[in-house]
Amino acid sequence: MPSPALYGALTALLFTTVPLSPSLSVSSPSTPSIPSSPSSFDAPQAEARGTVLAARRAAAEGIDFGACPAAEKLPPSVVCGTVRVPLDYADPGGDRIPLTVSRVRASGPATGRQGALVFNPGGPGASSTYFPLAAELPEWRRISAAYDLVGYAPRGVGRSAPVSCQDPADRVTGPTPAPTRPSEVYKRERIARAKAYAEGCARRTGAALRHYHSLNNARDLELLRAALGEPRLTYLGASYGTYVGGLYATLFPHRVRRMVLDAPVDPTPGRIWYHNNLAQSEAFERRWADFRTWVAKHDAVYGLGGTAREVAASYERVRAELAARPAAGRVGPGQLHGAMLGTGYDDRLWPLRAAALSAYLKGDPAPLVAQAAPSEDPGPDAGNGRAVYTAVECNDAPWPEEFAVWDRDNTRLAERAPFETWDNAWMNLPCAYWKAPRQRPLDVRTGPGVLPPVLILAAERDAATPYAGALELQRRLAGAALVTERDAGTHGVAGGPNACVNGHLERYLLTGAVPGDVTSPEMTPVRRASCAPHPEPDPVSLERRATKTPAV
Repeated sequence: MPSPALYGALTALLFTTVPLSPSLSVSSPSTPSIPSSPSSFDAPQAEARGTVLAARRAAAEGIDFGACPAAEKLPPSVVCGTVRVPLDYADPGGDRIPLTVSRVRASGPATGRQGALVFNPGGPGASSTYFPLAAELPEWRRISAAYDLVGYAPRGVGRSAPVSCQDPADRVTGPTPAPTRPSEVYKRERIARAKAYAEGCARRTGAALRHYHSLNNARDLELLRAALGEPRLTYLGASYGTYVGGLYATLFPHRVRRMVLDAPVDPTPGRIWYHNNLAQSEAFERRWADFRTWVAKHDAVYGLGGTAREVAASYERVRAELAARPAAGRVGPGQLHGAMLGTGYDDRLWPLRAAALSAYLKGDPAPLVAQAAPSEDPGPDAGNGRAVYTAVECNDAPWPEEFAVWDRDNTRLAERAPFETWDNAWMNLPCAYWKAPRQRPLDVRTGPGVLPPVLILAAERDAATPYAGALELQRRLAGAALVTERDAGTHGVAGGPNACVNGHLERYLLTGAVPGDVTSPEMTPVRRASCAPHPEPDPVSLERRATKTPAV
């Protein structure tokens, strides 16, 4: 999913939001093993040759920037264009698809400009065409003085050859259940739904479906670099965007200038993506406990209980009442739970969600409906983000193809981590019945001296991309530096409320400097630094809330 730190700061400028849903992803030792992946030198030669040829063409064609289409909802200060990339890199002379690109020029003097900074916000399935608006934010002023800020919609997203898996009118909108111990009847219903969704992806996208995967996203990034006229890439990737960055660094190490990887996923080939999703579900349980502990600290404001256990009981009471009588006829347990999953991504949502629960139990369902109800008019692009997410993750790697494996692993995990486990399983279950061929995950790894220093940013209690992934990524990218926001869990920290983290980010992008060596627990020198956590959010009751409600 997109990084809340940057995305949230830009929401007020865009007047739009991105839904928070399970995305990336403790593996079970009983889960089938995944074949070992090839090294970068074993990458298919046809795709490698095709990428070189396509990059030369992209460099020659460039990008013709002009006014952004109205659909992008961007101000005149931002310009847009397209870069055309091969649908299939093994056939660079065949069909090409357009990727939407946005840009704002560096605001500083020409002598201090450092080229383009390209941002991928994650997902898979998210666009960063809003990224140039960061130039208006105080935290980005010095960076935007030195860099053109460039966003783009990856293949399949928005107007970039969009992927579709179902008619928007066919989406399940609510009210829906969200059982933590699903019955056999419910499981069969979800299996049927997953099969239908996978079939819809194959039918509506056709033969092109097989080409929407992370390796091609990394190759597309190389063409974007070339089309921008940049000899080397300066890149900021958040969440899933860190995996794209890791692939790029492995495939095109000589093209990396500077690279920031914020809230990294674990790139270990055997964890892409089934095991990573299990790890995410386990981490969400810890973050859900963090939220409940915070609410209990402010019982005088919310009245939901003075302990985390009591807050959980209040939440279960709301779930039970919504199961019996959905709020406004649209918000049932499924919609409630979908809204509450946001607390695991971004602690700025904590006051809003706690206030909505409190108001509901006092007889006012309106705040909960406002935050949890599905849109009554989702628009023609509804479901595109989920379609791209599903296509990329299902195409990227082998998945268990027997529901018995999913059932066993998620039933065991739900005993200790019930909050997100089954929601995450249902989100990804179409991958068990996928129609397109699978990729073999690339072994993200570089040797000493191959890359310039890479800067990794991570929050210690991140649930969407657990912290172990940051440690693993640092081990795999020789010379990388890791900056940790201790005892914090908002997903994505670049440009957020932590001045210490932002200082490391700015210093690196402007000068290339990374933290110096410290001694790791293994007694080996590593480049690491840590920052104290940003302040917890202030509690806000509905009686004291601002007249302008923050985006939800």
